[in-house]
Amino acid sequence: MNVALDALARGARTILDRPLTGPERDLFTNYLNLLRKWQKSQRLIGSAEPGWIVEKLFLDSLLFLRVLPARLGSLLDLGSGAGLPGIPIKIVRPEIQLVLLESRQRRASFLSNAVRELALERVSVVSGRAEEFAEELGERFDAVVMRCAGDVERLFPVAARFVMPGGLVVASGPPRQRSLSLGEWVTVRAGEGGKTRRFAVYSRA
Repeated sequence: MNVALDALARGARTILDRPLTGPERDLFTNYLNLLRKWQKSQRLIGSAEPGWIVEKLFLDSLLFLRVLPARLGSLLDLGSGAGLPGIPIKIVRPEIQLVLLESRQRRASFLSNAVRELALERVSVVSGRAEEFAEELGERFDAVVMRCAGDVERLFPVAARFVMPGGLVVASGPPRQRSLSLGEWVTVRAGEGGKTRRFAVYSRA
């Protein structure tokens, strides 16, 4: 566990250009423990191994901040799953108003539990499909984030309904980069060794 948390501290410093604070590290530790606990009964994530969670989930989520605007008041995590990337972003940017939207009830239950256990303020969990809340939550957010390995372009029109004019939709890219008729690919440095991460970014006019 300590090895994984040390890796988190090093990786976060590179991404954020600053070290994690003590409270931030504590929140990540508690979130890690929650994920591992729930993983025993529900398959929320791909692995319960701490190093995998730190690298593939926590640090990968923080990389969204390299693409999102520095000033960000409100954020929607669409298809949040186990709270990724929304919760890691919230931990290091506590001023953001965050909504976690998840259609699967068991995962929404985990999200509600995680928000309560981590005592995260200005965070709401919404259980349902995006299409059901497009009118209620439409044009309310500065940005929408998504972790997805599917058809990014198919999701852009849905996600764009939630952002204000001028807002951004940012999706982590699938393994193979496809040409986009909406938005563009943005590549960011993902850590040591020259690794990079691709994001599909769409700005609403």
